Amino acid sequence: MKNINNKTLDISSLNHWYGHGEMRRHVLQSVSMEISPGEVVLLTGPSGCGKTTLLTLIGALRKVQDGELKVFGKQLFGASRKTRQNLRKNIGMIFQGHNLLRCLTAEQNVQMGADLLNGFSYKARRAQSREWLRAVGLEDHLSKLPHDLSGGQKQRVAIARALAARPKLLLADEPTSALDSSTGREIVDLLKKLALEQSCSVLMVTHDPRILDVADRLLQMEDGQILPSV
Repeated sequence: MKNINNKTLDISSLNHWYGHGEMRRHVLQSVSMEISPGEVVLLTGPSGCGKTTLLTLIGALRKVQDGELKVFGKQLFGASRKTRQNLRKNIGMIFQGHNLLRCLTAEQNVQMGADLLNGFSYKARRAQSREWLRAVGLEDHLSKLPHDLSGGQKQRVAIARALAARPKLLLADEPTSALDSSTGREIVDLLKKLALEQSCSVLMVTHDPRILDVADRLLQMEDGQILPSV
């Protein structure tokens, strides 16, 4: 997808609310940020400060209520459903809930990501699936269903599925939370490699201090706001 502004992500004065009337809560307050192609940005902050909400807006999973949010140069404020769907084809998402289909094997779940690739045969997409599962250390678990996998293994399948689509933007919400330190390091190194080799931008929410060194930039969020860099 061509980006005439040469920015993967460009956000200006983004606001978001939950609820109505007296229960209305201002969860994102005048958020502004940008990410360039191939850049790895880590977002930290306390639970409940708005990080996951921000990811879902960037991933076109929620409608933008107020402010500007451009992904690959496309404005999401007021964007049609079709525009949001087309954008999501170029965005990989790794969320804490895994969201694996229980009736599909690990290989089949990952192939759902590879199926988004144009111009690839079924055989090629299947090979891509196996390649990414090997990359996350699950080459011996191709035929297992999600209920036969541990929490950490499910997380790695979800990561492989996101990477199999060769996204131009990867959004990751606590991708190492269910992983031991060694596996977590391998995963973030893999994401860094993806960014370098495919000019994929990575925005990763994390509380893991062991992986902060992988970032090109660190951003901190608090009470729905991105704090000024120091």
